[in-house]
Amino acid sequence: MAKTPLRTLLGATLLALASLVQAQEPRVVAITQIVEHPALDAVYQGIKDELAERGFKEGDNLTVMHESAQGNSAIASQIARKFVGESPDVIVAIATPSAQTVAAAARNTPVIFSAVTDPLGAKLVSNLEAPGANITGVSDMLPIDKHLDMLQRVMPDAKRIGTVYNPGEANAVSLVELLEERLAARGLELVKGAATKTSEVLGAARSLVGKADAIYLTTDNTVISAVEAVISVGERASIPVFAADTATVERGAVAALGFDYYDHGRQTGVMVARVLNGEQPGDMAVETMEKLDLFVNPAAAERMGITLSDEVIADAEQVVDSAK
Repeated sequence: MAKTPLRTLLGATLLALASLVQAQEPRVVAITQIVEHPALDAVYQGIKDELAERGFKEGDNLTVMHESAQGNSAIASQIARKFVGESPDVIVAIATPSAQTVAAAARNTPVIFSAVTDPLGAKLVSNLEAPGANITGVSDMLPIDKHLDMLQRVMPDAKRIGTVYNPGEANAVSLVELLEERLAARGLELVKGAATKTSEVLGAARSLVGKADAIYLTTDNTVISAVEAVISVGERASIPVFAADTATVERGAVAALGFDYYDHGRQTGVMVARVLNGEQPGDMAVETMEKLDLFVNPAAAERMGITLSDEVIADAEQVVDSAK
């Protein structure tokens, strides 16, 4: 009987052990978020829940690194470089500023973005159907015309629409340009208030008093982080505030026809799982959200000087009760 050399046996044993260790090593997902506010927090939770449902469970076979840049682009860049250095299986970037910093830092690491309004305008991808590089994700491009239909249904006589936005955020600029174009097509005027940081949101909102009949807020991260400041101005000056995301209605806006950002996170989680299972981001088309939900807040409307019709309330998927 031929004897197997000891060196061969040891080599085979070590190879088997190495394979076992590799199989047991948890996958690593690094998630960077530009700022913490309810909509983006819901995205983060949705991602984790979807991954768990697909068999990637944190603390078991999945390690999740999560950091917020607290609204600071310089910190976002630091987080991006740090995560790239950690060599995770995939980096998830929540919101446009974080996605841009990760795209600049990660040349080879797979990247999935979420809550990015205009991936083309932000120069994250050059083709929505076939990104072709190491990055793809889920866009939350807003259906501005449907939002304006909703606003005019509630306030048919409104002629001047105010908005507060951060001129330094690509997502915000893209949306405001589109908003101005779509308002002009309806014969309406856009009144803008600029805020480059959260501490400026209150002043920007106050600048709209006497100039705007209603305020419409996009998904600008700077503004949404401090949206209570805009709500307070709306209540004191009787200027109804409408929003693009449903979470803001729960914080005091009159109404929103928007996405459920938790579902947005779940959709993002599906794409992350596909990467963990071996697919390449460049082969995955950029996805969008289709389902829109109408949220209304009758008590907030009363505080801002208007009354929502029974028909509008009846059409809402959710009626928020925020009476003070």
